[in-house]
Amino acid sequence: MKRKKMKIFTYLTLAAVLAGCSSLDKMKRNAEDVNYTVTPEVLEAHGGEVDVNIRVQIPSGYFDRRATLEATPVLVYDGGETEFPSYTLQGDRVEGNAQVISRSDGGQVNYENTVPYNENMRVSDLVIRITASKGDDQVEFEPYKVAEGVISTSEMYAEEGIKSAIGADGFERITPLSKEAQILYLIHRSNVRNSELRKDEIKAINDFIEEVKETENKNFKGVDISAYASPDGPIDLNTRLAEAREESAKSYLARQLRRASVEEASDDSFFDLRNTPEDWEGFRELVQQSDIADKDAIIRVLSTHTDPEVREREIKNMASTYEVLADEILPKLRRAQMSVNAEVIGKSDEEISNLASSNPLELNIEEILYAATLTDDKETQLEIYRAAASQFENDWRTHNNVGYILYKKGELNNAKTAFERANSVKANEPVVMNNLGAIALREGNIDEAEEYFDAAAGIGEELDHNLGVVAISKGMYDEAVRYYGNSTSCNAALAKILAGNYDSALSTLNANPQEVGLKYYLKAIIGVRTNDSDMMFDNLRTAVELNEELKEYAATDMEFAQYFGDATFRSIVQ
Repeated sequence: MKRKKMKIFTYLTLAAVLAGCSSLDKMKRNAEDVNYTVTPEVLEAHGGEVDVNIRVQIPSGYFDRRATLEATPVLVYDGGETEFPSYTLQGDRVEGNAQVISRSDGGQVNYENTVPYNENMRVSDLVIRITASKGDDQVEFEPYKVAEGVISTSEMYAEEGIKSAIGADGFERITPLSKEAQILYLIHRSNVRNSELRKDEIKAINDFIEEVKETENKNFKGVDISAYASPDGPIDLNTRLAEAREESAKSYLARQLRRASVEEASDDSFFDLRNTPEDWEGFRELVQQSDIADKDAIIRVLSTHTDPEVREREIKNMASTYEVLADEILPKLRRAQMSVNAEVIGKSDEEISNLASSNPLELNIEEILYAATLTDDKETQLEIYRAAASQFENDWRTHNNVGYILYKKGELNNAKTAFERANSVKANEPVVMNNLGAIALREGNIDEAEEYFDAAAGIGEELDHNLGVVAISKGMYDEAVRYYGNSTSCNAALAKILAGNYDSALSTLNANPQEVGLKYYLKAIIGVRTNDSDMMFDNLRTAVELNEELKEYAATDMEFAQYFGDATFRSIVQ
């Protein structure tokens, strides 16, 4: 009897196992009854990530009440795969915390998740891998493909658009020079006293005239004279005094210029003459700078009254104060300001270029930095900047500009070393910070690049272009568009494409003067996205003619997925 009971138990256990396997096998067989809707139909990379949004519709009668199902979306590509996080479902008689799917009613699952993007995902399949279990039984479903490929247009920014900045030279071929002197006059007088002519500043202006005359690369540009009368006394008297002082100062300088044989001085236009009959502004300034006890009261008078006679009367009413003004302030206003102006003519471009190659020691820092701008040959520029760095090692620009050329040549490691040297000479110089940020961005270190760019504010369009790339890399396309402003670069157009501004993007590309493959490739993408097949074909054809590497890229670019079977498309990319 006992043996019979054991047989019955064994049969029941076996039947239960078979029933469990049978129900899971049935779910496996009917897996295609489950409907998957992926949005968007082709996955897209944005901000260095791939988002997936899957709606799973499970029909009634499909889900076993005691089954648990674990599903894992996986991007499978050549050389590897990337799993999204799994989700779990359970039947309505399973104890657990997963989403319950009713056998009688079915159910819907809304799944969203993200994985980091990598280049291999461009050509990939999104499959769902499912493991169903019931008790101790487990069944693996066949992987179910729900989507194909990843659109990676957001990753197409041109690295050439990540810009380094040069440390600009301060070279000026023509440098203005001037020497100033002042003649003081006695009250009610306009003659130039001998005591004034013995002052050091008068001697210096005379020496300056001789120096300019004798120096080959210096030229006279003219003389400025401004003569003044103090604001005390009648206006008609002060007018005559100011005019007479103007004339006496001119006569003195004209005589000195004739003695030096300055021919230009014979022309009246060589002299720029001005006079001020009552110098109230000069009076206000000197009073403000003084320690006169009543200076605030005097300033109030000047602010309250505009009539010169009223001003003079009110100030003279301050008897003791007026005595101080008459001794300390007013004499300084009876004057003529003289300025002899000249210019220094620097070396010619030819002279600078020749010296840069033959004897750079003959050039000053601004000249040698300027010399590098006189050629487009990168090797020559690099040679000049290295000579500058050797000769002027304490000027950050020399090391930075070595890095600038190395960066343009694609020698990023060497460029980085040069930029770091520039930073050691002068820490946190905005141009250098931008350049170190450009290196970090090229190396894929976006957070580090942003820190550098934060310290580079105000350097110009190079920084704006770099911040545009950062914004594209982070999926912030409207912000990228703002950074690029009116730029006609390919990256500016890419930002507009990613922001959905196709008309504006096309206008940007049409204004771009460069004949590069990327320009026309982006136009082809606009053609796809605006359903203009002629635009797509014409521009894709031009793009691959300019850059053959784009053939292979386009052949697997999911932007063109709808044309993969098109004979014209295949003829372009093969």
